[in-house]
Formats: sequence, C-alpha cells, structure tokens
Amino acid sequence: MDLSISKRQKAFIDSTAFETLYGGAAGGGKSHGQVIDALLYALKYNGSKQIIFRRTFTELESSLIRTARSIYPQDLCSYNASKHTYSFVNGSIIDFAYCANEEDVYKYQSAEYDVVRFDELTHFSEFQYTYLISRCRGANSFPKAIKSTTNPGGIGHTWVKARFIDKCVPNEIYTDSNGSTRIFLPAKVDDNMFLMQNDPAYKQRLLNLPEKERKALLYGDWDIFEGQYFSEFDRSIHVVKPFNLPEHWRRYVSLDYGLDMLACYFIAVDEQGRAYVYKEIYQSGLIVSEAARVIRDMIGCDRIEAFFAPPDLWNKHSDTGKSTAEIFGEQGIYLVKANNNRVQGWLELHEWLKVRKDEQEQPTANLRIFENCINLIRTLPSLQFDKKNPNDCATEPHEITHAPDALRYFIAGRPISATAIDAKPKREIFYDDEAIDFLNYGG
Repeated sequence: MDLSISKRQKAFIDSTAFETLYGGAAGGGKSHGQVIDALLYALKYNGSKQIIFRRTFTELESSLIRTARSIYPQDLCSYNASKHTYSFVNGSIIDFAYCANEEDVYKYQSAEYDVVRFDELTHFSEFQYTYLISRCRGANSFPKAIKSTTNPGGIGHTWVKARFIDKCVPNEIYTDSNGSTRIFLPAKVDDNMFLMQNDPAYKQRLLNLPEKERKALLYGDWDIFEGQYFSEFDRSIHVVKPFNLPEHWRRYVSLDYGLDMLACYFIAVDEQGRAYVYKEIYQSGLIVSEAARVIRDMIGCDRIEAFFAPPDLWNKHSDTGKSTAEIFGEQGIYLVKANNNRVQGWLELHEWLKVRKDEQEQPTANLRIFENCINLIRTLPSLQFDKKNPNDCATEPHEITHAPDALRYFIAGRPISATAIDAKPKREIFYDDEAIDFLNYGG
C-alpha cells in the first residue's frame, strides 16, 4: 500500500492530544488526511472501532465515502453501502455517519468508539460535539482520540473558535483544568502539495475573491468567515478602550430578556449621533424581578432616557394576567416598546457599523463598543446569514443571538443625539396599552 501525505497531514496523524483540530484554509487536504488517518489506525489496532461524522448524508457520501473508496485497499477491507461501514480483515471497523439534527445524537447513546472523528466540525453544534465525544470510550488499551477537520464558518464557528483557536497556541498541546489535552493544527492551501501540483490555478482563484472571503478561505482567518452577516465588523475600529463619558451625552438601556438570558446594554449617544456601548449585563436564570434589580444596580448615577425592549415582553402571562413589561415597571424599570422588524433593524445596524473616514481621514464608525462588553464583541461578528432569507441573520446557534438582538432594539428605538434637544421635554411612553406621562424619565 503506497500512500502519500503532506507534512501537515502527518502532524494530524501523529497528534497525541485527546482532541485535535486540523483547520483553516480551503484546500488544505484536511478531509483526505482524516480518511487516511482512520485507515492507518484501523490497520494498526486490530478490532478497533471508529466513526466519522458529517452533518448530512449528502456531504458524507460526496466527500468522505468517495475518498475512502478511492484509496482503501480492497484486499484489506470491504464496504457495506447499506450500513455505511468499512470492515477490515483484522476485525476493525470504520462507521461513516451523519448527524443532521440535534436529536440525532441519541442514535449513538449506547455506542462505543476508540476514535470519534468530525469532518467540517463547524457545521455541528457544540451540544452535538460534546455529546458525541462522550461515545469515545472502551475497555481496551487502544489510544482514545477525537480527530476533527474544518474550515472557518458554519453554525459552530463561534464555539469551535472558543474551544480551539482562542485557547490553543497553534501546533502546541493545551491542557485544560480537567487535565484533558487538545491541539489546533492550522491548515494553509500551500500545505497541500498535491493540489498545488495538479491544480496550480486554485490558489489564484482564491486570490481573486473579495478581501473578506480571501482572508477566510486562503489564509484561514477565524475572525472572518464565509456566511458572516456583519462582515464590516472590525475589532480594531468598533472596539475601544473605556473612557469617561461626558455627562450631557444621552444614555439609553436596551435589553433582550428571557429566563435563558438577560442581555442588557447601556449605550451613550454623543452630539454627532455616534453611539458608545459602555456597560453589559449578560446573565441567565434570572426571573423578571431579579433581572430588573440587576439592571437597577447597574444604572448607578446614570440618567437613562429610555429602556428599549422587544414587543413580546408586553404579552400577558396566563397564570398572572401580567406582562413581563408590567413586572419590570413594578420594579421601576419602565420599558419602551421597540420595533421588532428584524430585516429593517439589521439593515440599520449595518449602517451604524459601516466604516468611513473621519475628518483626519482615519477609519471610524457610528457605533463603538467598550472592550468590557465581551459578549457583544464575541457574538456580533459571529452572526451568519439565514439560508432561507438572505436579508436576515440566522437564529442558530441561539446563544449568540441575545446580545445582537438587544443592540437591534436600541437602534429601532430611534435614540436622539446629545445636542438634538437642549432640554428634556415631557415624554409619553406607551406601557401595557396605557399612556404614562412623566418628566425627566430615568433622572
């Protein structure tokens, strides 16, 4: 058997970490390395069991299975098309499987594998990954491992980046607090000498892509990826160090509330209408009265113009007859109902994030975020396009939508710049279908 591999594929095969991620640029030979690694393991450890996952069967059949059938020696193994399983003469097996939905993981509830493999890991949710790696177990002495390959992008981009890219120094084993090890092996298109020899124009085609796509697919940049909704987000421009806000700048609070998460942001608007997100609350498991109390404590000496919130908080609960907005009001937080037109809100947020030149010809934007608002900074650039509606962003994974939604309600609330009105007039807030008149709201 004569197999040729690249240096990066060999590093993937030789990895001794429990979790290995080989990822980055498109065309780096990752899937090919995965299939060869599985073959070598099956031949080395008699009677071993492995499973390779893709998100859908179509992807599984058109990539991994096709590759395996082209290189696996027929005198050493045979493929069962109905079971999607390779059986080896030494008793080893390799299952090829897909996991399209979250509940599909339970099909493997009682399974045991020596190696669990994921191809295009960012296509999986974190729940799918953590559940399925628990199937890596067995009483034998074979080395247990989780081997994954991927490009940036996909619904799992955020958690994969947090688990491997943000924590691991490339090519070095990282040990977590539980003593488990993982490693990130970057992939570049130049690593795949076979592709460069047989299709030298491929790299040029990547170089011809727009800048964002080129950085993700050619260089494997994990801050920029295919399908990114707010591709204009630039950490060097939109994230700033905290500074003392002028007292006369108008201040607003905007929130997205549910028992699963309170995402709440304090935002100041200057004389030119530029917004600065300066405080963050990001906390789960709070009932309404507790959420209101946390917000009140965070207000401090700030004079808040309005508290923007989504319309669903005005829906009455069947058990109490009260709405969430009414309970907030009982705690002294009087909410303003923001427009919940998602597409219009996201389009306006694009405008706020748009990078332009200031008077000194330096890049700037109308929305800046203090660097202490870590969850907004983490989730906003992680949003992806909705596959069914390209004007909207995807609502999965749900965890990353709370903070951007809260920001969207601020924009939909039509905040007023600091010099637009010199004195604070009498304002009217519609609360639970009744109008409440007041002066100096939030003062």
